[in-house]
Amino acid sequence: MGSIRTPVDVDSQEHLELIARVGLSWRELRRAATTTLMREHIFGTGDGALEPGQMDTLDLLVQQPSWRMGDLAEKLRVDPSTATRAVQRLVNMGLAERLSGKDDGRVVQVAVTDDGRKRHNLVSSRRLELMKVIFKNFTEEERVDLAHLLEKLVASIDSALKEVST
Repeated sequence: MGSIRTPVDVDSQEHLELIARVGLSWRELRRAATTTLMREHIFGTGDGALEPGQMDTLDLLVQQPSWRMGDLAEKLRVDPSTATRAVQRLVNMGLAERLSGKDDGRVVQVAVTDDGRKRHNLVSSRRLELMKVIFKNFTEEERVDLAHLLEKLVASIDSALKEVST
C-alpha cells in the first residue's frame, strides 16, 4: 500500500464506478452479516439468542465496571432511547444490571453480570473462530491492509457525517 497520493477526479467515470463497487460490497457485507446462518452460528439460537446490537452493548459493558447510560449510548452511536431498549433486553436476560450512580442516585448506570460476561466470552470465541476461517483466504499483507483501510473508512465516515450535519 503506497502512501503517495495523487489528485482524484471524483466525477470521472472510473472513480464513480469504483465508488459503486464499494457501495455494492458494503451492501453485500451487510446482507452477509445478517444472514440467518451467520447470526445463529455467532449469537446462538432460540430464546437465548442475542441480536447483533445486544452483542455490541455487551462488547462495551465488559470493558469497564459500569457505564452511565448517556456514555453508553454515545459509544454505541445510538440515541439514548435505543441504548435504553438494548440494555433492558440484556437486563431481562440476566446479562446486565442497572445500578444507581455512586455520586448521584438519579444517574442510571449499567454493568455486565457474571452471566453476561460468560455469554460475551462464548459469543466472542464463536465470532473469532469464524473470522479465522474467513481470513484464511487472505495473505498477511492483505489482512494488515484491510484492517488499516477499514479503520480509515470508519474514521472517514465519522468525518463525513460531521461535515454534512453542520
